[in-house]
Amino acid sequence: MIIETHVYKILSANDDARARELGHTDTDLDARDGYVHLSSKEQVAETLGLHYAGQSGVHLYEFVSESLGGNVKWEESRGGQLFPHLYGTLRLSDARRHWALDTGPDGNPVLPEALR
Repeated sequence: MIIETHVYKILSANDDARARELGHTDTDLDARDGYVHLSSKEQVAETLGLHYAGQSGVHLYEFVSESLGGNVKWEESRGGQLFPHLYGTLRLSDARRHWALDTGPDGNPVLPEALR
C-alpha cells in the first residue's frame, strides 16, 4: 500500500505571480527562515485565517510530501503543532492540485470544498 501525505502551500497573489514566473516558490518568509512553510490539511484553514485574512487573489497548492525528495521535516511551530517544512525547492510543477481561492463575503479567502 502506498501512503501519500498531502501538504499545502498558500501563496499571496504577489507570491503566486513570482512563483509562476520562476517555476518555484520564493517568498520572503521562507527565505528568511531557511525552509518552505507548508501546512497539513488540518492546518490550512487556521493558516489562512492568521496570515491571509483580508487578502484576495490567494492561491493554494497541494503536494504529496513523499514526492518532494524526503526533505520534508515535521517540526514544532505555532501552539506546539507539528508543521511540515520543506528544506529544498518547491516546484509548482510538482503540485497535485491548485486552487485560486475565492474571497468570501467577509473579505477572506475561502477554502475549496475539497478541503472543508
